[in-house]
Amino acid sequence: MQGMDLTNYRDLFRGHTELRIQENSESVYTITNGKVEQNTENSSGGISARVYHRGVWGFASTPVISNHTVGEVVCAATANADVFQRMSMAQKPPLEAIASHSSFSKNRVKPASSKKEKLDRLLTIDDYIAKKFPDLKSRMLFSRSQQIEKRWITSFGSEANSSYPRAHIYVSLTYEKDGESLENMEIFGGFGYFEELFDDLPGIYTKIDELYDHLRKKVEGDYPKPGFQDVIICPSLGGILAHEAVGHTVEADFVKSGSIAKDVLNEKVASDIVTMVDYAHHYKDDLLPVPVFTDDEGTEAVDAVLIEHGVLKGYMHNLESAQELGCAPTGNARGFAFSDEPLIRMRNTAILPGNNTIEEMIDSIDDGYYLMKTMNGQADSTSEFMFGITQAYEIKKGKLGPALKDFTVSGVAFDMLKTITMLSSQMEWENSGYCGKKQPMIVSSGSPAIKCKMMIGGRE
Repeated sequence: MQGMDLTNYRDLFRGHTELRIQENSESVYTITNGKVEQNTENSSGGISARVYHRGVWGFASTPVISNHTVGEVVCAATANADVFQRMSMAQKPPLEAIASHSSFSKNRVKPASSKKEKLDRLLTIDDYIAKKFPDLKSRMLFSRSQQIEKRWITSFGSEANSSYPRAHIYVSLTYEKDGESLENMEIFGGFGYFEELFDDLPGIYTKIDELYDHLRKKVEGDYPKPGFQDVIICPSLGGILAHEAVGHTVEADFVKSGSIAKDVLNEKVASDIVTMVDYAHHYKDDLLPVPVFTDDEGTEAVDAVLIEHGVLKGYMHNLESAQELGCAPTGNARGFAFSDEPLIRMRNTAILPGNNTIEEMIDSIDDGYYLMKTMNGQADSTSEFMFGITQAYEIKKGKLGPALKDFTVSGVAFDMLKTITMLSSQMEWENSGYCGKKQPMIVSSGSPAIKCKMMIGGRE
């Protein structure tokens, strides 16, 4: 990628064209009970071009990065668009696009760690767990460090580049009692580089101690009573619900295909205290975990207000959906790899905080549950969801009670949102996972603690 000036190829553009060069690299380590089971580094990169012609797209890509292949890819994408247009006989007008210019790169504060240094850091953490908690059945550390670098230009004048790093360590502890094995997991890290995010070992150890304590309490716990119950959802779970159960329904391509959000624009879909936004790059002047300044179509990324004071106000758009639905584009088109076409994807999707403390929220519940962590879940275009809860406590007469074993919660998000009565003043962001919509994508989600009603199910 170094030294290649994409603007030299603008003369090859014949109509609306997007040209992108990209490289994704990552290192992955897995340590199980002190044994290094995975130690891999890989990278993939290449060039892609996409051309819009009267309502259809032509796309082409190659993993070979050279001056010659750039021209080949642009010509192939242009030819593909012409062929597909003749086959479909589409006659849509040109896309209305405005040039965007941005440059984003996270500077390193510390020198990059070697592979040995990263493994030594992970083995040090594993050794701490092994010595302090010898009664565990098993322990596992999984680490992924990732770097995504891309540059792109368009026929309508956009020029952008970005370099995005993130690193995470997943710590999983398993305890066995009376033949039953139970597991808890904690995730460390986020946006940034490995050597900067995992410098504070005492802070990591404190959270591992808390993780073990929750696990031991869960082992002694029971299952909740099923039914429609008052619950408080911790921010991490609230963020996942915002993304999975609500966010996908308001992506404009899903809206066009018939999601539940299609026919309720400007209608009440949540409690008055609920506002939900897909942020582009900043929240209250703070850089967010997935900063997007220009999307992969060359559009300026702007915040997309989805729900405002309980009313559904808008969707997330790319250029094509915005033009078709008569809206302004929001810059939500992104592709994960060089060979992926940009799709409408979330960036930093959040339910905004309220005015309550978590203590006030717990005190307000006479009989309910405090939901803290999930490890899996699913939702569909109707906003119906089901999640497995892996860390939770009873609430009795305004006080936290015994821990609970794994169980499920379910519901319809647009119904659940209407039951929200309290939101904490503190919110949290996380970006540890991937969104799997035809291709993986790095996203982040944010949420305060939420008091609402949910259907409590059976065992997870």
